Amino acid sequence: MATLATNALETFDVDPLDVSRAELYRDDTWHEPFAKLRATAPVYKTEHSAYGTYWSVSTYKPIVEVESLPDLYSSEAGGITLADFIEDSDVRMPMFIARDRPVHTGQRRTVSPAFTPSEMVRMSADIRRRTEEVLDSLPWGKEFDWVDTVSIELTTQMLAILFDFPWEDRRKLTFWSDWAGDIELVKSEELRKQRLEYMYECGAYFQNLWNQKVGKPQTPDLISMMIHSDAMSHMDHFEFIGNLILLIVGGNDTTRNTMSGLVYGLDQFPDERAKLEADPALIPNAVSETIRWQTPLSHMRRTATADTELMGQEIKAGDKLALWYISANRDETVFGEDADKLVVDRPNARRHLAFGHGIHRCVGARLAELQVGILMEEMAKRRMRVNLTGGVERVSACFVHGYRKMPVELTKY
Repeated sequence: MATLATNALETFDVDPLDVSRAELYRDDTWHEPFAKLRATAPVYKTEHSAYGTYWSVSTYKPIVEVESLPDLYSSEAGGITLADFIEDSDVRMPMFIARDRPVHTGQRRTVSPAFTPSEMVRMSADIRRRTEEVLDSLPWGKEFDWVDTVSIELTTQMLAILFDFPWEDRRKLTFWSDWAGDIELVKSEELRKQRLEYMYECGAYFQNLWNQKVGKPQTPDLISMMIHSDAMSHMDHFEFIGNLILLIVGGNDTTRNTMSGLVYGLDQFPDERAKLEADPALIPNAVSETIRWQTPLSHMRRTATADTELMGQEIKAGDKLALWYISANRDETVFGEDADKLVVDRPNARRHLAFGHGIHRCVGARLAELQVGILMEEMAKRRMRVNLTGGVERVSACFVHGYRKMPVELTKY
């Protein structure tokens, strides 16, 4: 149990290579321990942590190996985060990213049509219009919070469209996403229960939307796609909630934190910002580089289904492995010695693992790239430079890698 694991930490010294510690991400001090792991122990066993015993997989090659063997390294056996399910405390809410074949295959196939190249073309004009409206509403020469005003607003609008969700209630999606994606909540029984209440609230709201669409002709939104599919039309209530949470967190936290990471990264590397401002043709590559550099989900978890070996380490059946995308995207053997730097014209930026690899690669990757790319294009049209005016507040957790607040001011270049 997570509560037992937390108490156990009082008995043991903190492992400096335990990269699940929330303060590393809150304080942005995760770079050093991951650099040590990559250099000395790319597959490393942490015996004692707030999430129990786990293996850290921190370099590019073994992560690709694990992701390429989904039957050996299960997403379903233990879930996709380091936080364990606790009997009698949690309610299982299955989601297709945390299912193995063949269930995963059928359910993923159901929602995939919402993210095809033709759908991206269909949605691009609307995404651009909404991006223009948000950017044109921003104050110049006056401090505001980029996270709430731009990143959250744009991604929440997109989610509302994908779900055909009532526009006036769209910020509920942000609220539910924040509660669903915060794995630090497992450390408190009270917060677990509160989270469960909010997930039930989310499920009840969406159940009403579902009921309104039953028996109606299919429309392009995700709920209608589920209703009209063999793989998902008969989900029980908990699986319905689980898949909703997956799509909300996947569509909200990842894109919104990339949009914030873009602003933070360009502020930290003014030479790269100047390069991008001088040549907007770099935007498509800069999108991939920003996603690599930010890595909006730090890890995914897999559970070994049999005894095996990974880079010389003996992995036992039942062992849990954290695939640290945030570290693999800094792997010097793949991205060079400047991997910690945002380089807008990095030649192999698209090789990043921020979307995962293999059968579980992010189904909405194209949409995320489209949203971030259009944001960058519209900023360039306005010659908009976003300058940080104070310290940022980061998410204090090892799963969602992102920002709570980011005070900025706009200037022209």
